[in-house]
Amino acid sequence: MKKETLEAAKNAFVTESECIAELGRRFDPEAYGKAVELLKNAPRIGATGCGHSGIMCCHFAHLMCCIERPARFISPAEAVHGATGFLQEGDVCLFASRGGKTAELLPIMDICKKKGVGTITVTENTDSPLAKGADVVLTQYVNRETDRYNCQGTTSTTSLGVIFHVLQTMLIEETDFQNEQFALIHPAGAVGARLNK
Repeated sequence: MKKETLEAAKNAFVTESECIAELGRRFDPEAYGKAVELLKNAPRIGATGCGHSGIMCCHFAHLMCCIERPARFISPAEAVHGATGFLQEGDVCLFASRGGKTAELLPIMDICKKKGVGTITVTENTDSPLAKGADVVLTQYVNRETDRYNCQGTTSTTSLGVIFHVLQTMLIEETDFQNEQFALIHPAGAVGARLNK
């Protein structure tokens, strides 16, 4: 293995840990509080994004389901072909877009506004269309991606994942979600075995 490869590996750990630390320093209690209030009161939750952001939105939807907040990932391609019918007035849709200008997401934001669906945008660009159109904006921070070209969705997905983890952590507290509830819906695997002793 090349020396440069090992050095790049070590730098990846440093880059991502520094990103998480800075993200914590930038934590905005007011914005997160508003987002949690929307999520707590929503009958249904949608999450949408493209590429790596979309993949992380699938993770977010699963995190919500695990604490009994009904949620699903809404594919940007399917959203404008009827999938936004999942969302009704009073629901919430979370948008993930690092640049806040993802063209595929803009029509979904318009649909949500017309239907009375609450909107949360996670982005670095607080002056972007998706930020300006949202009810709540959670500011993402990314120092750089881990690859030599600063192009691959690495640190940015870690950053987004941490934001989603914080939201779930806060919702568990705000809804007083109990582990017994999780045991009922998670009987499988090692976690299920531990929960259902």
